[in-house]
Amino acid sequence: MMKRVKTGIKGFDELVEGGLPEGFTILLIGTPGTGKSLFTLEYLHNGAQKYKEKSMYITFEQSLSDVREQASKIGLDLARLEKNGMLTLMHIPISAVETHTIDEIKKEVKKRKIKRLVVDSISTLAVNAPVYTPIKDLALRDIMNYKAFFSPPVLGDFVVKRFIYGFISDLKELGCTTLVTSEAPEKGEFLSRDGVSEFIADGVLMLTFESLGGEYSRSLLVRKMRGTKNDDDIHPFEISKKGIVVHNIK
Repeated sequence: MMKRVKTGIKGFDELVEGGLPEGFTILLIGTPGTGKSLFTLEYLHNGAQKYKEKSMYITFEQSLSDVREQASKIGLDLARLEKNGMLTLMHIPISAVETHTIDEIKKEVKKRKIKRLVVDSISTLAVNAPVYTPIKDLALRDIMNYKAFFSPPVLGDFVVKRFIYGFISDLKELGCTTLVTSEAPEKGEFLSRDGVSEFIADGVLMLTFESLGGEYSRSLLVRKMRGTKNDDDIHPFEISKKGIVVHNIK
């Protein structure tokens, strides 16, 4: 039987047979303001406080003080968990990201014996991937397999997809139960902006925001979860001062 990792987020775990499958890497997709970061922070907070699992939050965008302030707005005290070593917050400026960044992340995860991991966000990495991917890291056979001339935009797209695929593959090897955030595109055939992460991830959660004049404007959908008979309804998603609540529409 597949072991489950409880998120502790009210109303969510029952949608995925009691929790996220242990060791899975889950993609959390949504437009800005849908609550992606807050969802992941509560997942880590609950893991560290309720379930005694060492947790780590990696951000390429926000300062750590902003992360703590954001969490406090839904009643989460991250500083206390940081002090007792159950939670680690790590800010990696995008200007400092290079091809060996994933190796540094792996080293910290193993050293701290992390069980729950969050990476926020994969979209930031995708935007900057062509900048810090040396041409020597592109295998000639990979490029030639396309049997087409590479203009700079096409080569850039290839670099992004290759980098994101490799980055998520490396995360999966860590054995943590990982949430990775991603920005949703405004339109198009792909769920994520990079167009590849949803295929390699073990699960996909989608958050949406629509101001329809009702009680709730945000919603959550479990789009994919391998090895799970998941609920496939769209559920109202509330951000309250006491945490996140996923409501059952039935």
